[in-house]
Amino acid sequence: MNSAVVQTCLFTAFGIRTRRSSIYVPGQAECFRISRSKFSDFLMCQRCFYLDRVKGLKSPSMPGWSLNTMTDTLLKKEFDLCREQQQAHRLFGEYGLGNVVPFKHAEIDKWRDSLHHGLQYQVEGTNIILHGGVDDVWHDLQTGQVIIVDYKSQASRSKVTEKDYLSNPYHQSYKVQMDVYAYLMGKMGFDVSKVSYFYVCNADGSVPSFDGKMNFTETLVRYPWDTSWLEKSLSEMIAVLNSRELPGSNPFCENCACAFERTKAEGSV
Repeated sequence: MNSAVVQTCLFTAFGIRTRRSSIYVPGQAECFRISRSKFSDFLMCQRCFYLDRVKGLKSPSMPGWSLNTMTDTLLKKEFDLCREQQQAHRLFGEYGLGNVVPFKHAEIDKWRDSLHHGLQYQVEGTNIILHGGVDDVWHDLQTGQVIIVDYKSQASRSKVTEKDYLSNPYHQSYKVQMDVYAYLMGKMGFDVSKVSYFYVCNADGSVPSFDGKMNFTETLVRYPWDTSWLEKSLSEMIAVLNSRELPGSNPFCENCACAFERTKAEGSV
Protein backbone atom coordinates (compact mmCIF):
# COMPACT_ATOMS: atom_id res chain seq x y z
CA MET A 1 0.00 0.00 0.00
CA ASN A 2 1.55 3.32 -1.04
CA SER A 3 1.65 6.44 1.14
CA ALA A 4 -1.13 8.19 -0.80
CA VAL A 5 -3.53 5.32 -0.12
CA VAL A 6 -2.53 5.22 3.54
CA GLN A 7 -3.24 8.95 3.90
CA THR A 8 -6.75 8.54 2.51
CA CYS A 9 -7.45 5.83 5.13
CA LEU A 10 -6.56 8.01 8.12
CA PHE A 11 -8.09 11.04 9.78
CA THR A 12 -6.03 14.20 9.84
CA ALA A 13 -3.91 14.20 13.01
CA PHE A 14 -4.15 17.19 15.33
CA GLY A 15 -1.68 17.69 18.17
CA ILE A 16 -3.76 20.10 20.26
CA ARG A 17 -6.97 19.43 22.17
CA THR A 18 -9.94 21.56 21.15
CA ARG A 19 -12.51 20.73 23.83
CA ARG A 20 -12.51 23.45 26.46
CA SER A 21 -13.54 20.96 29.17
CA SER A 22 -10.30 19.02 28.59
CA ILE A 23 -7.97 21.96 29.26
CA TYR A 24 -7.29 23.38 32.72
CA VAL A 25 -6.53 27.07 33.24
CA PRO A 26 -4.24 27.59 36.25
CA GLY A 27 -6.16 29.32 39.03
CA GLN A 28 -9.60 28.62 37.57
CA ALA A 29 -12.55 28.37 39.96
CA GLU A 30 -14.69 26.17 37.70
CA CYS A 31 -14.75 22.47 38.60
CA PHE A 32 -12.47 20.28 36.51
CA ARG A 33 -12.65 16.51 36.12
CA ILE A 34 -9.50 14.42 36.35
CA SER A 35 -9.82 10.76 35.50
CA ARG A 36 -8.05 7.99 37.33
CA SER A 37 -5.92 7.38 34.23
CA LYS A 38 -4.86 11.04 34.03
CA PHE A 39 -3.92 10.97 37.71
CA SER A 40 -1.78 7.92 36.88
CA ASP A 41 -0.22 9.95 34.06
CA PHE A 42 0.71 12.61 36.63
CA LEU A 43 2.41 9.97 38.77
CA MET A 44 4.36 8.78 35.72
CA CYS A 45 5.49 12.19 34.45
CA GLN A 46 4.44 15.62 35.72
CA ARG A 47 5.75 17.35 32.61
CA CYS A 48 3.69 15.28 30.16
CA PHE A 49 0.66 15.58 32.44
CA TYR A 50 0.96 19.39 32.48
CA LEU A 51 1.45 19.58 28.71
CA ASP A 52 -1.70 17.51 28.28
CA ARG A 53 -4.09 18.99 30.85
CA VAL A 54 -2.92 22.64 30.85
CA LYS A 55 -1.38 23.17 27.41
CA GLY A 56 -3.75 20.79 25.61
CA LEU A 57 -0.95 18.83 23.94
CA LYS A 58 -2.28 15.43 22.89
CA SER A 59 -0.06 12.40 23.30
CA PRO A 60 0.03 9.94 20.38
CA SER A 61 -3.01 7.69 20.56
CA MET A 62 -3.11 3.91 20.63
CA PRO A 63 -5.69 1.48 19.27
CA GLY A 64 -8.13 0.03 21.76
CA TRP A 65 -7.53 -3.34 23.42
CA SER A 66 -10.55 -4.99 21.83
CA LEU A 67 -9.94 -8.55 23.08
CA ASN A 68 -9.39 -7.36 26.66
CA THR A 69 -12.47 -5.17 26.40
CA MET A 70 -14.55 -8.11 25.20
CA THR A 71 -13.36 -10.22 28.14
CA ASP A 72 -14.45 -7.42 30.49
CA THR A 73 -17.83 -7.17 28.76
CA LEU A 74 -18.52 -10.90 29.03
CA LEU A 75 -17.44 -11.00 32.66
CA LYS A 76 -19.77 -8.12 33.47
CA LYS A 77 -22.64 -9.99 31.83
CA GLU A 78 -21.82 -13.09 33.85
CA PHE A 79 -21.60 -11.20 37.13
CA ASP A 80 -24.78 -9.25 36.36
CA LEU A 81 -26.69 -12.54 36.26
CA CYS A 82 -25.38 -13.33 39.75
CA ARG A 83 -26.15 -9.76 40.79
CA GLU A 84 -29.76 -10.03 39.70
CA GLN A 85 -30.23 -13.33 41.55
CA GLN A 86 -28.01 -12.23 44.47
CA GLN A 87 -26.04 -15.44 44.40
CA ALA A 88 -22.34 -16.17 44.77
CA HIS A 89 -20.32 -16.47 41.57
CA ARG A 90 -19.12 -19.95 40.53
CA LEU A 91 -15.52 -19.05 41.49
CA PHE A 92 -16.26 -17.71 44.98
CA GLY A 93 -16.42 -21.01 46.85
CA GLU A 94 -12.86 -21.86 45.82
CA TYR A 95 -11.65 -18.67 47.53
CA GLY A 96 -13.78 -18.81 50.67
CA LEU A 97 -16.16 -16.12 49.44
CA GLY A 98 -19.40 -18.01 49.84
CA ASN A 99 -20.90 -15.05 51.72
CA VAL A 100 -20.11 -12.61 48.88
CA VAL A 101 -22.39 -11.58 46.00
CA PRO A 102 -22.07 -8.92 43.30
CA PHE A 103 -23.26 -5.61 44.78
CA LYS A 104 -26.79 -4.74 43.73
CA HIS A 105 -26.98 -0.96 43.61
CA ALA A 106 -28.95 1.45 41.44
CA GLU A 107 -25.77 3.29 40.42
CA ILE A 108 -23.67 0.26 39.42
CA ASP A 109 -23.89 0.96 35.67
CA LYS A 110 -22.85 4.59 36.24
CA TRP A 111 -19.92 3.49 38.38
CA ARG A 112 -18.72 1.28 35.53
CA ASP A 113 -19.07 4.06 32.93
CA SER A 114 -15.60 5.62 33.00
CA LEU A 115 -16.31 8.02 30.14
CA HIS A 116 -19.46 9.75 31.39
CA HIS A 117 -19.62 9.10 35.12
CA GLY A 118 -17.73 6.47 37.13
CA LEU A 119 -16.98 6.67 40.83
CA GLN A 120 -16.32 10.31 41.62
CA TYR A 121 -15.41 12.67 44.43
CA GLN A 122 -14.65 16.39 44.53
CA VAL A 123 -11.42 16.72 46.48
CA GLU A 124 -12.23 18.69 49.62
CA GLY A 125 -11.41 22.38 49.41
CA THR A 126 -10.60 22.22 45.68
CA ASN A 127 -12.30 22.41 42.30
CA ILE A 128 -10.94 19.02 41.21
CA ILE A 129 -13.29 16.08 40.71
CA LEU A 130 -11.43 12.78 40.67
CA HIS A 131 -13.28 9.99 38.87
CA GLY A 132 -12.78 6.49 37.51
CA GLY A 133 -14.81 3.63 36.09
CA VAL A 134 -14.60 0.50 38.23
CA ASP A 135 -15.04 -2.96 36.70
CA ASP A 136 -17.16 -4.36 39.51
CA VAL A 137 -18.14 -4.07 43.16
CA TRP A 138 -19.00 -7.05 45.33
CA HIS A 139 -20.89 -7.15 48.61
CA ASP A 140 -19.89 -9.13 51.70
CA LEU A 141 -23.25 -10.07 53.20
CA GLN A 142 -21.63 -10.97 56.52
CA THR A 143 -19.75 -7.73 57.17
CA GLY A 144 -21.81 -5.38 54.99
CA GLN A 145 -18.63 -4.12 53.33
CA VAL A 146 -18.19 -3.56 49.60
CA ILE A 147 -15.27 -5.13 47.74
CA ILE A 148 -13.49 -3.44 44.82
CA VAL A 149 -12.79 -5.68 41.81
CA ASP A 150 -10.79 -5.14 38.64
CA TYR A 151 -10.77 -7.54 35.67
CA LYS A 152 -7.44 -8.25 34.00
CA SER A 153 -6.74 -10.29 30.85
CA GLN A 154 -3.34 -11.56 29.84
CA ALA A 155 -1.47 -14.35 28.09
CA SER A 156 1.40 -15.63 30.22
CA ARG A 157 3.08 -19.02 30.38
CA SER A 158 3.58 -18.61 34.11
CA LYS A 159 0.95 -19.64 36.61
CA VAL A 160 -0.76 -16.67 38.24
CA THR A 161 0.20 -16.40 41.90
CA GLU A 162 -0.49 -13.54 44.29
CA LYS A 163 3.18 -12.92 45.06
CA ASP A 164 4.37 -12.89 41.44
CA TYR A 165 1.40 -10.94 40.15
CA LEU A 166 1.62 -8.11 42.69
CA SER A 167 5.43 -7.86 42.55
CA ASN A 168 5.54 -7.67 38.74
CA PRO A 169 6.93 -4.21 37.88
CA TYR A 170 4.42 -3.88 35.04
CA HIS A 171 1.54 -4.38 37.49
CA GLN A 172 2.41 -1.57 39.89
CA SER A 173 0.05 0.75 38.03
CA TYR A 174 -2.72 -1.80 38.63
CA LYS A 175 -2.28 -1.33 42.36
CA VAL A 176 -2.46 2.44 41.98
CA GLN A 177 -5.66 1.95 40.01
CA MET A 178 -7.18 -0.14 42.81
CA ASP A 179 -6.04 2.33 45.48
CA VAL A 180 -7.86 5.12 43.66
CA TYR A 181 -11.09 3.11 43.36
CA ALA A 182 -11.01 2.24 47.07
CA TYR A 183 -10.36 5.89 47.93
CA LEU A 184 -13.27 7.07 45.81
CA MET A 185 -15.72 4.55 47.22
CA GLY A 186 -14.69 5.42 50.74
CA LYS A 187 -15.19 9.13 50.07
CA MET A 188 -18.61 8.30 48.60
CA GLY A 189 -19.61 6.97 52.00
CA PHE A 190 -19.21 3.21 51.57
CA ASP A 191 -17.56 0.85 54.03
CA VAL A 192 -14.86 -0.63 51.82
CA SER A 193 -13.29 -4.01 52.55
CA LYS A 194 -9.55 -3.72 53.07
CA VAL A 195 -9.05 -6.57 50.60
CA SER A 196 -9.73 -5.97 46.92
CA TYR A 197 -9.39 -8.47 44.07
CA PHE A 198 -7.89 -8.66 40.62
CA TYR A 199 -9.90 -11.17 38.59
CA VAL A 200 -7.11 -12.40 36.29
CA CYS A 201 -7.99 -14.28 33.10
CA ASN A 202 -4.85 -15.92 31.73
CA ALA A 203 -5.05 -17.32 28.19
CA ASP A 204 -3.79 -20.90 27.89
CA GLY A 205 -1.24 -21.18 25.10
CA SER A 206 -0.35 -24.80 25.79
CA VAL A 207 -3.29 -26.24 23.83
CA PRO A 208 -2.37 -27.97 20.54
CA SER A 209 -4.55 -25.79 18.28
CA PHE A 210 -6.90 -22.81 18.18
CA ASP A 211 -10.13 -24.45 16.93
CA GLY A 212 -12.00 -21.17 17.06
CA LYS A 213 -11.75 -20.71 20.82
CA MET A 214 -9.39 -19.54 23.52
CA ASN A 215 -9.24 -21.13 26.96
CA PHE A 216 -8.50 -19.14 30.10
CA THR A 217 -7.52 -19.99 33.65
CA GLU A 218 -9.21 -17.71 36.18
CA THR A 219 -7.52 -16.55 39.37
CA LEU A 220 -8.59 -14.15 42.10
CA VAL A 221 -5.55 -12.20 43.31
CA ARG A 222 -6.04 -10.58 46.71
CA TYR A 223 -4.70 -7.06 47.05
CA PRO A 224 -4.87 -5.14 50.36
CA TRP A 225 -5.23 -1.64 48.92
CA ASP A 226 -3.35 1.29 50.40
CA THR A 227 -4.57 4.90 50.12
CA SER A 228 -2.16 6.40 52.68
CA TRP A 229 -0.08 8.00 49.91
CA LEU A 230 -2.94 9.24 47.79
CA GLU A 231 -4.01 12.60 49.25
CA LYS A 232 -0.43 13.91 49.29
CA SER A 233 -0.08 13.01 45.60
CA LEU A 234 -3.45 14.61 44.82
CA SER A 235 -2.30 17.84 46.49
CA GLU A 236 0.90 17.76 44.44
CA MET A 237 -1.10 17.21 41.25
CA ILE A 238 -3.41 20.13 42.00
CA ALA A 239 -0.40 22.37 42.72
CA VAL A 240 1.08 21.42 39.34
CA LEU A 241 -2.23 22.19 37.59
CA ASN A 242 -2.29 25.66 39.15
CA SER A 243 1.34 26.41 38.38
CA ARG A 244 2.40 28.70 35.54
CA GLU A 245 5.69 26.84 35.16
CA LEU A 246 6.29 23.73 33.10
CA PRO A 247 7.61 20.88 35.31
CA GLY A 248 10.97 19.37 34.53
CA SER A 249 11.23 16.27 32.38
CA ASN A 250 11.27 12.79 33.85
CA PRO A 251 14.40 10.79 32.90
CA PHE A 252 12.30 7.60 32.97
CA CYS A 253 9.58 8.96 30.66
CA GLU A 254 9.69 7.59 27.10
CA ASN A 255 7.65 10.52 25.76
CA CYS A 256 10.11 13.02 27.24
CA ALA A 257 13.05 11.04 25.86
CA CYS A 258 11.47 10.92 22.40
CA ALA A 259 10.74 14.67 22.45
CA PHE A 260 14.31 15.43 23.51
CA GLU A 261 15.94 13.23 20.88
CA ARG A 262 13.57 14.48 18.20
CA THR A 263 14.50 18.07 18.96
CA LYS A 264 18.18 17.14 18.70
CA ALA A 265 17.62 15.31 15.42
CA GLU A 266 15.63 18.16 13.87
CA GLY A 267 18.32 20.64 14.92
CA SER A 268 20.97 18.63 13.12
CA VAL A 269 19.12 18.56 9.80
